[in-house]
Amino acid sequence: MSWQPSASIDNIKRRAMLLKTIRQFFDAKDVMEVDTPAMSQATVTDVHLHTFATTFVGPGSAHGQKLYLQTSPEFHMKRLLCAGSGAIYQICKSFRNEESGRFHNPEFTMLEWYQPDYKQLDLVKEVDELLQLALNTLPSEIMTYQEVFISHTGLDPLVDQLDVIRQYALTKNLGDFVATEQCKDTLLQLIFCFIIEPLIGLDRPVAIINFPASQAALARIDENDPRIASRFEFYYKGVELANGFHELSDAKEQLLRFERDNQQRIEAGLAQQPIDRYLIDALEAGLPNCSGVALGVDRLLMLATGSSHISEVVSFDISRC
Repeated sequence: MSWQPSASIDNIKRRAMLLKTIRQFFDAKDVMEVDTPAMSQATVTDVHLHTFATTFVGPGSAHGQKLYLQTSPEFHMKRLLCAGSGAIYQICKSFRNEESGRFHNPEFTMLEWYQPDYKQLDLVKEVDELLQLALNTLPSEIMTYQEVFISHTGLDPLVDQLDVIRQYALTKNLGDFVATEQCKDTLLQLIFCFIIEPLIGLDRPVAIINFPASQAALARIDENDPRIASRFEFYYKGVELANGFHELSDAKEQLLRFERDNQQRIEAGLAQQPIDRYLIDALEAGLPNCSGVALGVDRLLMLATGSSHISEVVSFDISRC
């Protein structure tokens, strides 16, 4: 056991410089920095995200109230947008109860921001600007989800049926469960992670846009093609860096998606999660037309310093905290 930080002092200094660069970037664009709670009475319903929870005992909660550590500041930030904040960003700790590994620490630093009146490609351009500034990269390549699948696998994710996707996954030996998997999106995500990700964004970042509507999460469905959603992700040198949306503003549709997530959780043998009714009420009051994105600061710092493991860029990783 060592009391020493897992990151070198040089990398801790590089983190300070990177945070300064990020703040200067948003100051120049007149985007306001905000600070929202790390705990919430509700949490994400996404079947692929696992949360930490604690119990508050105090006035009004003598028998204890369950609170969740936030997987991202998204819901609180959207409530600020609905209240009239205008363009905002936040650098904060987020928490995901997932495996600790090369790119994962249960506690990590996230940069999240929202730009009113931005569409998907407007925000893609802004993320690209930040990456060029922080990493001195070439301008990003942009490919659609459909294009990148066809290019690297020959599959068309918007057309091919489940059995075609499954057969491809079987030929790639992606796991025994593939033979019985009934969710097309699970197989697509598996193929994307293990087959496509290692092949893209090697020389310059790549933005993958227009994800399938079934993977919309909190994004709007494209008004010209209902098969796709206005969602994008950035990849660079094998690292997933950012996930962004032209944000869904329809409260009824958002509630329906949360409820659908919980149904999927039941089918997967997972506990349902409490839906954030504050967010639904805020959306009913009116979310401005906007786009938002979450970017992993630790992963960005890994790329900036040439580090091979997240423990090299956080002061104390999970094994030393």
